[in-house]
Amino acid sequence: MHCPYCTFSDSKVTDSRVVENGIRRRRECQRCGLRFTTYERIQATALMVSKHDGRREEFNREKLIIGIRKACTKRPISSRTIEKMVEDVEAELQHLGQVEVPTSILGSMVMERLMKLDRVAYIRFASIYQDFQQIESFEQAVQDLREENTQLPLMDVPPGEPSRKRRRTANGQARQRGRISKPNGDSNIQESTGEPEGDNVVKQ
Repeated sequence: MHCPYCTFSDSKVTDSRVVENGIRRRRECQRCGLRFTTYERIQATALMVSKHDGRREEFNREKLIIGIRKACTKRPISSRTIEKMVEDVEAELQHLGQVEVPTSILGSMVMERLMKLDRVAYIRFASIYQDFQQIESFEQAVQDLREENTQLPLMDVPPGEPSRKRRRTANGQARQRGRISKPNGDSNIQESTGEPEGDNVVKQ
């Protein structure tokens, strides 16, 4: 196993544990001393992925992880979350029982999960997998995202805090209700105290 940091081929296993669909191992490079994680999984029947241009290639798990990581750059998404997402996609592909799947199906599986996880990462991944050539395609992806998140505004507003425009409107209406014009047409106004008119009303 080559070290991902210095490419040295000799490493020592420091920890092993059984995880879903395989074994997780922590390894330590014998040259640079840095540690990294590897996974051992059962090799299932080779799954072929058909491209838009008619080409066919074997499903590459690492290639899919790299694509998702690029979409998740500078987003609060851990490597383990990405790996778990790919594991879920692999399991779903196996349940399909097909030896070949279109790349559009594979991309849709990932986008379905990213849509629920992170909206920015979803748009990034969609732009790569769907290869937006026209603005209409991008707008459709955004519309799909809005429909999925109808209860979530695209710009987060703290709960219970109305927007500035709504506050200004409410305050203006309250001021209008609290003002009563004098019958003689004087430009001065008086504030209503909520008490019956008479001696208790103080004119300004």
